[in-house]
Amino acid sequence: MINPTYKQMLQGKSVIRELSEYATARGKEIGYENVFDYSLGNPSVPCAPSFTDAMIDLLEHSDPVAIHGYSPSLGIQSVRASVADSLNRRFGMHYEAKHIFMTSGAAGAVAHAIRCVTQPGDEVLTFAPFFPEYRPYVNQTGAVLKIVPANTDTFQINFEAFEEMLTDKVAAVLINTPNNPSGIVYSTETITRLADLLRRKQEEYRHDIFLVSDEPYREIVFAGVDAPFVGQFYDNTITCYSFSKSLSLPGERIGYLAVNPNATDADIIAVICGQISRGIGHNCPPSIIQLAVSKVIDQTSDLSVYETNMNLIYDKLIELGFTVVKPGGTFYIFPKALEDDAKAFCMKAKQYDLILVPADDFGCPGYFRMAYCIDTEKVVRSLTVLEQFVREEYGVKA
Repeated sequence: MINPTYKQMLQGKSVIRELSEYATARGKEIGYENVFDYSLGNPSVPCAPSFTDAMIDLLEHSDPVAIHGYSPSLGIQSVRASVADSLNRRFGMHYEAKHIFMTSGAAGAVAHAIRCVTQPGDEVLTFAPFFPEYRPYVNQTGAVLKIVPANTDTFQINFEAFEEMLTDKVAAVLINTPNNPSGIVYSTETITRLADLLRRKQEEYRHDIFLVSDEPYREIVFAGVDAPFVGQFYDNTITCYSFSKSLSLPGERIGYLAVNPNATDADIIAVICGQISRGIGHNCPPSIIQLAVSKVIDQTSDLSVYETNMNLIYDKLIELGFTVVKPGGTFYIFPKALEDDAKAFCMKAKQYDLILVPADDFGCPGYFRMAYCIDTEKVVRSLTVLEQFVREEYGVKA
């Protein structure tokens, strides 16, 4: 018998993927250059040339058995040491290789972290708006994901609602900063307040509350934005990272989990993650990719286009009267729709070949997401279409 849980999941296919598939099919009809596809957060800039050079060097000069063989379960030791050294230099931390576990992207890191610090029946809190895949990441562990309502004025943490929900059943809090879908970066004030509250509740409840910080957009932060490193503020922090966005390598599926050295059981959490891998088959990321990223550990692709695109879109949205909080990073923007039903709003936009994602699955009905990781030339052309759409459908004039 097929597991009914997974059969039921087929009824809830990702709206992002559905819209992306529609955009691809529509592009075959009219030319993809004429489809303004803001659906999928797939980096649009080339990977860093230094990464390509590192790959070529490894292929030409390294032992084929070493670069194509299985990685150790916890990751290649030299790569783990390189990650720890980079975090220490950049953020004033004191990680060692033993605190690093190499993963298949940030998704793999979050999947391991949640399993490591929860038991079936525990609660995990996250904050709307949130990445919809957090639901299966958490709920399929036997823990239960609970959503803290959004503070739609700023998209910083809604602390009043959070404190009400932070009961003794909570084993972990899952945050995402810079945030998908809002583009907001949690400020030093926000992270400090969060850490202080978690410390108080740990003492009150007499058990650990882990902070799982999902940070695949850490390097996409715009000029002048306050972007603290979360692990500096709270001992029981597990940081989940991906090189998908920083180096434009989403298809290579490489990231890591980093345990604050002061966390409870910090010295064995990576080893525990190795045991978790035995149960979920999510282990041994590719050796050559680990080795290549370690050679360019502090470098990024040219990410400047994302801020350029953000400013163009933000200015036009404001001109057209949208309510929108200006992003501090990522390649997402999160406006309020011009009617209460964001799904209806986005369906109307499709008629203009504007592919926008309604935010119901992100925990914020009435909003929509635009993933502006597309060519700037296409962004500019899309703004004329956006203006036409809201004029004809909603009577809005610039």
